[in-house]
Amino acid sequence: MSSVIETQPVVLAAIDMGTNSFHLVVARGDGQGGFEVLTSEKETVRLGQGSGEMKLLADDAMDRGVDALTRMMAVAASHDADVVAVATSAVREATNRQVFLDRVKAETGLTVEIISGFEEARLIHLGVLQALPIYDRRILLADIGGGSTEILVGEGESIKAARSMKLGAIRLTERFFPPNIMASLEGEALIKKQTRGARKCRKYVRSMLAPVAHDLKPLGHEMAIGSSGTITAVARMAAAARGEEPRQDNGLNFSADELEVLIERLVSASPDKRLAMEGLDPKRVDIILGGAVLLAGIVEVFDVASITVSGYALREGVLFDRLTARIGGGGRLADLRRANALRLARQLDPDADHAETCARLAVRLFDETRELHGLGNAERELLEMAALVHNVGLFISHAAHHKHTYYVVRNAEQMTGFTEHELELLALVARYHRKSHPSDKHPEFAQLSDEDKRTVRILAGLLRVAIGLDRAHTGSVGDVVVEAGSGDGATVLIRPVALDADLDLSLECFSARERSDLLAEVLDVEVKVTA
Repeated sequence: MSSVIETQPVVLAAIDMGTNSFHLVVARGDGQGGFEVLTSEKETVRLGQGSGEMKLLADDAMDRGVDALTRMMAVAASHDADVVAVATSAVREATNRQVFLDRVKAETGLTVEIISGFEEARLIHLGVLQALPIYDRRILLADIGGGSTEILVGEGESIKAARSMKLGAIRLTERFFPPNIMASLEGEALIKKQTRGARKCRKYVRSMLAPVAHDLKPLGHEMAIGSSGTITAVARMAAAARGEEPRQDNGLNFSADELEVLIERLVSASPDKRLAMEGLDPKRVDIILGGAVLLAGIVEVFDVASITVSGYALREGVLFDRLTARIGGGGRLADLRRANALRLARQLDPDADHAETCARLAVRLFDETRELHGLGNAERELLEMAALVHNVGLFISHAAHHKHTYYVVRNAEQMTGFTEHELELLALVARYHRKSHPSDKHPEFAQLSDEDKRTVRILAGLLRVAIGLDRAHTGSVGDVVVEAGSGDGATVLIRPVALDADLDLSLECFSARERSDLLAEVLDVEVKVTA
């Protein structure tokens, strides 16, 4: 990748498509990774509302989402900004998400990146680091959304551990404070229903948080940080109860005791009375109780005395991530992804050195055959990452370990830095490093676009040959040279170069030839391998 440092300012817009609301922030980068916010917008969309366990996006929710994105794209265009949009739990969990994404693309021109819960936690953490002077402190970070909650322990840019849970303000509201039932009640009956709902919600939240606290609490923390709508709303209400009128949300603080007092007020208040509560956004009246009870559960299991609010969250994290990625041609993000892939390999692959050798040879084959396949640097990086992790399935079993690799890569917490789409392609390339060729008989491959199918086939074909070139796991091949013809009946001649002139590469050549049929098929060439 290029090492040229970008110093010209760039305007970038980030859209966070949350379960409850969509957020837009437009900023001008300074060429060094920092940014100046030019404008921001927020729209309450309730994308995940009325969908039960969020398995289906309702038609009216999709309408609201497309309308909001249309307006946000117009704002971004007025600043001549490049736009990146990320979607979280409501979209990633929906079985009809592709219908929504296709509508968004057709009606707004926007390509949306679905991110995993762990990637969401990483990006939120990046945003928080830009908002508060906490770089040298170990923090417990909680971000409560409409459909999911991310909890993270970090120090500096290092993430010690992170978890993403299917707990959120909308999800808990629909389960324990169902709007259709609450709307039919009033007076004492309503308060009793809310009291019972809050009690059941607390028990449920504790049960869900118990394993998370077991894993993360021993890591310790010096300071608890909260981000996003629910926690910000609680902080505003706590400040109002103290008689304060803060000028900004960033840095607001409230105690565990203040949170409990607030929950008591919310439980005993009708929606009309909540509307009159200072500091509470009217659009959050119906879901604030579920969110506050969830926050109380986090405070309880982690023994938190007070929480400080970050004014930055996911969207600012996306901005910082993408702006710094432009420095050195995206080196920072690429380094993170490679480090994560390599760490997974070192944990689960019994011969991670072989995986590194295969990765080195795979990218050399990629570079040497660029004119044939026409793929770019993004695909080159995916190939390298897939090569690094292609054998992690051995941790489960040697039999069908390529299939186990797919599962591990798709579900590993370590694989942050990738969008869901990138991770799916990477996992499939790793899955097809042996045995059956990519086929529409396999559901995961069948659901790809034609362009993605071709990419997976080419990268898997290259990876198979690279693995053959290190068949003995000795790292004997130092480089590879490719001579490629063109036109019908073209021949691709692969010449491995030995690290030592005295080394015999006949086994490596034979193995590479045996594994070359997928590459020959997808590139429509004859592949020969000779030293």
